[in-house]
Amino acid sequence: MRYIANTDADRRAMLAAIGLTSLDDLFSDIPQQVKDRFRPLDLPAKSEMEVAGALQDLADANLARRELSFLGGGVYDHYIPSAISHITSRSEFYTAYTPYQPELSQGTLTAMFEFQTLVCELFGMEVANDSMYDGATALAEGARMAARILKRPQIAVARNIFPQYRRVLDTYCWASGIEIVEIPYMEDGRCDRAAIPEGTAGFIIQSPNAFGVIEDLAGFKDRIGDALLIVATNPIAAGLLVPPGEFGADIVVAEGQPLGIPLSFGGPFLGLFATRERHLRQIPGRLTGQTVDAEGKVGYTMAAQTREQHIRRGKATSNICTNSQLCALTATVYLACLGATGLRELATLNLEKAHYLAENLFALPGYELAFPSPFFNEFTMRVPGDPREIRSQLKDAGMLLDDPKSLAALGAPDTLRFAVTEKRTKDELDRLVDILGGMR
Repeated sequence: MRYIANTDADRRAMLAAIGLTSLDDLFSDIPQQVKDRFRPLDLPAKSEMEVAGALQDLADANLARRELSFLGGGVYDHYIPSAISHITSRSEFYTAYTPYQPELSQGTLTAMFEFQTLVCELFGMEVANDSMYDGATALAEGARMAARILKRPQIAVARNIFPQYRRVLDTYCWASGIEIVEIPYMEDGRCDRAAIPEGTAGFIIQSPNAFGVIEDLAGFKDRIGDALLIVATNPIAAGLLVPPGEFGADIVVAEGQPLGIPLSFGGPFLGLFATRERHLRQIPGRLTGQTVDAEGKVGYTMAAQTREQHIRRGKATSNICTNSQLCALTATVYLACLGATGLRELATLNLEKAHYLAENLFALPGYELAFPSPFFNEFTMRVPGDPREIRSQLKDAGMLLDDPKSLAALGAPDTLRFAVTEKRTKDELDRLVDILGGMR
């Protein structure tokens, strides 16, 4: 009734047909204290032009639109080629939903198949699903999958993963009855592999981690025995780093936002999820497969659907309702535009610009890297003075940094994290150094 242009007479007729006289009667089963929480918005009547102007004013208030972003921690300010929106805004993609009828959805299914292929190539894995909500939920689903496969209610997790990932992981594991064992990190910012206990269903590590440090993944799989190695990573870093699959990773997840998806006030984002073929039946979400039709022509269809709407609820591996298909298409187009060479060049730019800034900050009195290990496109720096005050002054100067509270909560007080992407120019990096050097 809310979304159809019914007249008052229409509403009265529909209510009368079910023996009611008012909307209040229709919703009488809802407790009053619940209804009191959802009051009408009482929005004033405005013309389209007035509404567009008001929304533009709200958009202009977003500092990220006009100020320099050094924000990181899983979401980054990358350049998005114009070809991305040109393709993703086509109506056949933009309005597509779940391709229940493959004969009518070959374009969407083809794109989903290509997306899976690209994710497998990025991470050195064998199968990938059609995407998940974001990197954090993909990680949490990986933990549940490991516990489900080995039938062990315990997961070990490195302390130095992104805090937002850990919060989502805690929620999923609490609801699933899975115990979390936290593994500390060493003075170099890397996970202390010696502290990983035996008998867990899986071990979660992130590389690059919350400090920007690149973990040495070699030997972790041997260290944890039959437990599943779950690696969270950055898809742009895959342009330079050895893929986690070559280190024996059983599950690889990532936030796909860097692959052509705008920041958009925090979403929607894209969860990347890949695993080994032997675990295909346990993978959350759904997979697209290639087949042939009755005439021998190549076609695509949903080959596996493990959500509870498609199979017996007790057999479902996840309650994810759909995938982030438009975001997955965006990532597919982005990677296709760059190609392998372009992705490597992009990753190199991120690496070199981040190291340029780190070297120049290190030259300032009182600034030093918090951890001596290699890093990719973000790094954590010890700063002289209160990091909150320094961050505030940088904001006044038109430069945005992450809140240092998240780093302090990870055991790294008096630090700031700087993320540098290909968008940051040498002049901008030098200006940041000059501003910090001039602070008292």
